[in-house]
Amino acid sequence: MEIADNILRELLKNCYFIIGTAYAGKSTMVRLLAQKHDGIECGENYHDVLMEATDPAHQPNLGYFQTMGGWHEFVSRKPEDYVAWLDGTSREAAELEVIQLLRLSQSGKKIFVDTNISLEQLKKIALWDHVAVLLSPQNLSVERFFDRPDAEKQFLYRQILEGPHPEETMENFRACVALANSRSRYEAFANSGFFTYLRTEESSIEGTMAALEAHFGL
Repeated sequence: MEIADNILRELLKNCYFIIGTAYAGKSTMVRLLAQKHDGIECGENYHDVLMEATDPAHQPNLGYFQTMGGWHEFVSRKPEDYVAWLDGTSREAAELEVIQLLRLSQSGKKIFVDTNISLEQLKKIALWDHVAVLLSPQNLSVERFFDRPDAEKQFLYRQILEGPHPEETMENFRACVALANSRSRYEAFANSGFFTYLRTEESSIEGTMAALEAHFGL
């Protein structure tokens, strides 16, 4: 079954999507905007509530965790394989996101979304002033990937350190993150036609919030 883009655009009119590179502040902005504007926070991996409906046969990328040989395998993949998995996961997760957002939209509240939905899909189902792209320099994405306190990143960090070759594995995984935040992927975001905001060392949470609120018309 397919749902026409114009119908999705109408049903998701209360959703504000934030997309972009790693370490750009997407999760932080989604949380703070939802708190300030009495909205609903859909943070990173919010689609996980629907994961029980998936299986490796139909969603091989989301189902990778059920078929992998262990966490050392996960953090030791070639960068090309890691990025292909990320892209496949985003495609599969987008379907779950839309389903969950349709559920949440019935509340009538504003919904702030850290999304996996692709730029191409967002152009079809979201208004221009309901999408923002947050960017960070590649060095921030790579060097500070594990600086964040969220449980997922710290779990991966421990798996690398506890593996048989932690230094080699860390170097490889940083190469994975670097490829996932490559110049070509950065430029795809920057030249998407959507509103963009670049995070730098001088950026502040207040400044980023103000820019997003102005763009979203909040």
